[in-house]
Amino acid sequence: MRLRVIAAAAVLALGLGTAGSAAAEVQPTNGSVIALGAGGYDFTQPEVVASGLQAPWGLDFLPDGSALVAQRDRGTVVRVRPGSPTVQVAQIAGVVAGGEAGLLGLAVSPQYLSDRWVYVCFTTATDIRIARFRLATPQTQEVILSGLARGAVHDGGRIAFGPDGLLYVGVGDAGNTANAQNLASRNGKILRIRPNGTIPANNPFPGSPVYSYGHRNVQGLAWDPTGRLFATEFGQNTWDEVNRIFPGGNYGWPIVEGPSTDPRFRAPVVVWAPAVASPSGAAFANGTLFVAALRGARLWTVPISAAGQVGTPYAELVGAYGRLRTVEVAPDGSLWVATSNRDGRGTPAASDDRIFRFVTGERQPPPAGRIGPHAAG
Repeated sequence: MRLRVIAAAAVLALGLGTAGSAAAEVQPTNGSVIALGAGGYDFTQPEVVASGLQAPWGLDFLPDGSALVAQRDRGTVVRVRPGSPTVQVAQIAGVVAGGEAGLLGLAVSPQYLSDRWVYVCFTTATDIRIARFRLATPQTQEVILSGLARGAVHDGGRIAFGPDGLLYVGVGDAGNTANAQNLASRNGKILRIRPNGTIPANNPFPGSPVYSYGHRNVQGLAWDPTGRLFATEFGQNTWDEVNRIFPGGNYGWPIVEGPSTDPRFRAPVVVWAPAVASPSGAAFANGTLFVAALRGARLWTVPISAAGQVGTPYAELVGAYGRLRTVEVAPDGSLWVATSNRDGRGTPAASDDRIFRFVTGERQPPPAGRIGPHAAG
């Protein structure tokens, strides 16, 4: 179920289909060509580790290999183990769902064995908040960040701990495009905070949680083994993006969407037409950035070399399971992918929503890819 996608200097607007052509742009730099890895997973042998979920959104793993999953519209956190029934472990207080809002991101503390914290990002009736709780006392929830503008659309909501032990937060513009370029607003940004919600002293804007800005709607955060941060972002009508995130970087929204030569802004390393993407969750493994696509109903794989060179994206699982929201790498190295067919925009199967687990296996390498315009370094 692999769809090979050839990079081109200009992307054609093509229709969505399980076997139809799709277009992705990775602009060449001086015609350089490199061969990059395939990601290493066997996508022909899925294991269903959970079914009957309601719009699963955030997903992260406990040290024992089980997963905690946030259900957006129900406001609940469930625990998933392969071969075992799904168990509800928490109801998050104050969640108000609707549109793209609800219980969104989830992250397990990197110090979980000692501190036992689980973090969630959610919308209330008035704002976006981040809270933390312990599984032993899930009814006791501590809000560490609040007051971010919420909207029926563009709430962002992905949270993840970086290699530095700090919590990164993708926050959308909440439907107000002016937020993204306004450094006084925390919307349209990627934020970086300490686990207790305070602001790191070495953030790029003193006294501010803002790490980067000029974003429309970031829903994917992933780091490669060298610590480079990549983020996925929903465009408006023309380009969806993968960006290499630099501290203090301005990514242009709403002044630009997609590729730009304006020196004020950092250009994306990959862009897609929204019909084949609408990228949400992201994860990095085996030299590959995996991107879960909603409208595109596929799993994009973007080879990235150890030096940060970005190769030709190609698609897996095209149309096989509908809308894909989240992708994460488990402690055992397997790849977990969650569907989002009960989010009000999909066509759910009777067993949706589901989480699939894929393991590594033999497969053919992809074709040689062209290096992206901004090799991350």
